[in-house]
Amino acid sequence: MLDAVAALVPPVFVGLLFWFVVRAMIGADRKERAALAAMDRAEREQQAAEQQRAGRKPGQVADENASS
Repeated sequence: MLDAVAALVPPVFVGLLFWFVVRAMIGADRKERAALAAMDRAEREQQAAEQQRAGRKPGQVADENASS
């Protein structure tokens, strides 16, 4: 009986270690995606504010030929 328990300890330990590593990777990916989404949102807001200050509607492209 003790031999069976001793034989199961290493695989259980490796399985738990694997679970913690995968869990950490998934959490890091989730945080990275949230940070990238926040950066993209801030960039879009900044571009919209710049377009509004320039008198354009958000999403409207400036006519580069008109300025020269």
